[in-house]
Amino acid sequence: MTKKKTIFISIAILIGAVATTVIIFLTEPEAEKEGATKKTAMLVNVENVEKGDYNPVVVATGTVQGSKDIVISPEVSGLIVSISEKFTPGTLVKKGEMLVQIDPADFENNLMLRQSDLKLAKANLAIEKGRQDVAEKDYELIGEDMSPENKSLVLREPQLEIAKANVAAAEAAVKQSREDLISTSIKAPFDAQIITRNANKGSMVSPGDNLGRLVGVEEYWIVANIPVNKVRYLRFPGDDNQPASTVDIKSSSGGTISRKGKLYKLIGALNNETRLARVLITIDDPLGFEAGDIVEDPLLIGSFVEVHIQANEIKDVVRLNRDYLRKENTVWVMQDGKLQIKDAEVMLQDSKYAYIVNGLNDGDKVVTTNISTVVEGSSLRVKEETREDTSVTELR
Repeated sequence: MTKKKTIFISIAILIGAVATTVIIFLTEPEAEKEGATKKTAMLVNVENVEKGDYNPVVVATGTVQGSKDIVISPEVSGLIVSISEKFTPGTLVKKGEMLVQIDPADFENNLMLRQSDLKLAKANLAIEKGRQDVAEKDYELIGEDMSPENKSLVLREPQLEIAKANVAAAEAAVKQSREDLISTSIKAPFDAQIITRNANKGSMVSPGDNLGRLVGVEEYWIVANIPVNKVRYLRFPGDDNQPASTVDIKSSSGGTISRKGKLYKLIGALNNETRLARVLITIDDPLGFEAGDIVEDPLLIGSFVEVHIQANEIKDVVRLNRDYLRKENTVWVMQDGKLQIKDAEVMLQDSKYAYIVNGLNDGDKVVTTNISTVVEGSSLRVKEETREDTSVTELR
């Protein structure tokens, strides 16, 4: 076979193959579009809402501090001769209990001297009164008219005034000496817990020295920070003769602390750093000391706590979980099987709920499921519905 003939046969085979392929594609049966495809509605959970009256709970954080927090100091100088066993950090003491005793010997001696001076001054006064009586009789015997100044001298009135002044000064000295003696016994000024002690037996102390720190246990305060726009929903003592808002106090670290308190005052200055309003909360008998039932999980001075403040009642609003409030205060609602996006007018939000005054009505079905693609008018069905007729058919 010659080379030219071989090339001719190859070209013929190639042309035949191409022709066969074209014929196959041209004669392939064409698929007909018939029937339908089903596009299933999105499966969601819904929550029916109703308007009602609710008490929001304002959650904030604050720091515990004592309503009475003092440093005790001596009023006199002296040597500490004894210290009470109860004057120990952490100990609870009753009002009037002895804490520190300063050596009273010098003060007792001084009191005795001042009392002697008083007796002498009173004796001198009595003597001077006797002399004045004699002078009056002598003046009556003379019977001469004198100027008021001379008459005063003759009747010894200046000497009598001096004697009276000496008695008054001696009485004041006795009173001061007695108070100094009393001050040698340093006692608890109120029911308190000892926080620190800076004195020991044998120490020399002077007025103003820091002997220790005491915090009253009758009442604790909590200074809490809350947003300014929520202050108007809170009740303080004296507001329209209504009781103050109650407060639940809990540990911010997840501890077991649980106490009851009440709002006391709105502090008239914002927090310089956070620009939040500051409120004062009171807790009566926080350690159970007055009730005689010491609590096992005490509040500690300086601890950080979480407060739940019961706010004023809000009427005729829809209460909705904050998780179901979408971007820009919108709410997804299922209406006639379709997704509707509604604008919500929110009056207030607390830590869990949003309180809506406009935008939702009784019976609205709020979508609680997070949807990846949000298009108003999208078909929806609730998870409880599994029937075939809940799908939507689209013809092509």
